[in-house]
Amino acid sequence: MDELALAGAEHLDPAYVEGYDRKAAFDPADDLAELRELGLDADSTLVDFGAGTGTFAFAAADVSRRVVAVDVSAAMVAVMRARPRTDNLEVVEAGFLTYAHAGAPADYVYTRNALHHLPDAWKAVALSRIAAVLGPGGVLRLRDLVYACEPEELAEVVSAWVEQGAVRPEDGWTRAEREEHVRDEFSTFNLLLEPMLERAGFTIERAEFRSRIYADYVCRLTARPARARRPASPGA
Repeated sequence: MDELALAGAEHLDPAYVEGYDRKAAFDPADDLAELRELGLDADSTLVDFGAGTGTFAFAAADVSRRVVAVDVSAAMVAVMRARPRTDNLEVVEAGFLTYAHAGAPADYVYTRNALHHLPDAWKAVALSRIAAVLGPGGVLRLRDLVYACEPEELAEVVSAWVEQGAVRPEDGWTRAEREEHVRDEFSTFNLLLEPMLERAGFTIERAEFRSRIYADYVCRLTARPARARRPASPGA
């Protein structure tokens, strides 16, 4: 699987990336505060997958022993590497399927609006790889676009979400951009994603949804990934 080919052409475009933070208008304070309530401190290691321009990773580096900001886009990585940073923050150009963790296991993994770039089969692989990065009891904070509805409700839920798109691109993601997400990216149903998390060894401690689209998970690694039973050989 070529993660770069699925990352979205705009995320690879330096001109688009230059204005990404204004468009996203993301404040990491609430997410960071929650992770601190979950134990993130000056002894902790955190890996941020799909770190983008580093908004969350740089904030986390202020309170963590080690932060690794991982992104598959060279344009995003270039922005992060150009920002002043301390020795405890590393920037790695890689994706969910190619990142090779070095050193002690991470205590926390954070990822926001990145996993949906992978088709479901590769989401399952990515979650198992995340589990391998974490130590026992490690926390995965997963935020993404997830369909929190039954299949027969999907058209209604998606239509309502698309209609709420911004009028101007500079004000947020427009209707056309939301339509593109539904058409070309790989958001999945929570009824499929949650068994993937559990299969990877996570216990879901919290699952919250806004507009039945925006998912917010806190998961803890409680078991190593289960191994699927091999199918019988043909003719067996």
